[in-house]
Amino acid sequence: MNEHPFGTRSGLAATPVSIGAMRFPRDLGDAVALVRHAIDAGMRYIDTSRGYDESEWVLRAALKDGYREKVILSTKWAPWVMKVQDDDDGSAVRTRRRIEESIARLGVGYLDFYQAWSIGSKADFEVVTRPGGMLEGILDAKRAGLVRHIGFTTHDSVENIAGYIEEASWCEVILFSYNLLSRTYAPAIEAAHKKGIGTIVMNPVGGGKLAEHSAILLDVAHEVGAVSVADMAVRYVLSNANVDTILCGMTKRADVDDSVASANRPRFSPAQMARIEALLDRVMGEEKAFCTGCRYCLPCPQGIDIPAVMSWIFDERHWGFADGAKRRYQHHSEPKPDLCTQCGACEPKCTQKLAIMNEMEYAARRLGGAA
Repeated sequence: MNEHPFGTRSGLAATPVSIGAMRFPRDLGDAVALVRHAIDAGMRYIDTSRGYDESEWVLRAALKDGYREKVILSTKWAPWVMKVQDDDDGSAVRTRRRIEESIARLGVGYLDFYQAWSIGSKADFEVVTRPGGMLEGILDAKRAGLVRHIGFTTHDSVENIAGYIEEASWCEVILFSYNLLSRTYAPAIEAAHKKGIGTIVMNPVGGGKLAEHSAILLDVAHEVGAVSVADMAVRYVLSNANVDTILCGMTKRADVDDSVASANRPRFSPAQMARIEALLDRVMGEEKAFCTGCRYCLPCPQGIDIPAVMSWIFDERHWGFADGAKRRYQHHSEPKPDLCTQCGACEPKCTQKLAIMNEMEYAARRLGGAA
């Protein structure tokens, strides 16, 4: 894979696909071999976290024998995501302590990046930037040579993120969620790119959903020259010129090899992108006329999570994710839709005026069988 600028603020270079450390194999030997296989395949940036199970310990082992020098290593933490100690408060002192602990767990001398993890509101951003807050702790660690670059990850609104981008002259990278099924953050990614901030995309394959069979999406994938829906998903994200790198969540060698193969294939042309987006716009337009997830239909007297059931129905009916919808239905805790008594309490409250009782019967009939 070819390297290219990782934004302009950091002065670093990235490859199109990077290592996401959330889903490593449980066996340490397998995990170490997988990480090294990914690095040998050209992946450079590694995104981990104090909260990703044993990932920091896995990387401690994987980055020995000269592998540390081959990568851009990033970890992250925030008290609103996980508290290491009960009184963690996002102060500079606590942040500096978390940085030192991650460095010790990783067995390295410094971190290339440290990120404020999952900013989801203005209140979170204020904890980062207030006097004596997280940013001061990260900057203190940077002055001590423990951290070289700074960024944040986010699930906040596009409007709020736009404000952070304007304000955060200290920010060198941002991690966003963006994929075929969720394009909400495209404007924020563009705004960050224009400011010289490196842009990283998580969930490029929709958390694995876009690796499931869908005849609807497969037809379009073949039409634009993709070898699979997952290949189309990866190439779609990388065809956005504002995206610097995507994270590959890896549990097996094929995750690495398939992602690298997709990254090495041609980017989609404007005409191919338009064809893909025409399908996405059509299906998402149908979704707006279906369940919006407002939850006004609840509570169900039988305890059924109606919005969840409706999302499975939509996946099966409109996206063609039949097997995945069945799995989600069957793995969901009770009560199942087949317990619907057709009492009708939900339908008058539905903002979309949907025939919810009929849909519960449809879910029990279509999704209750073997996947």
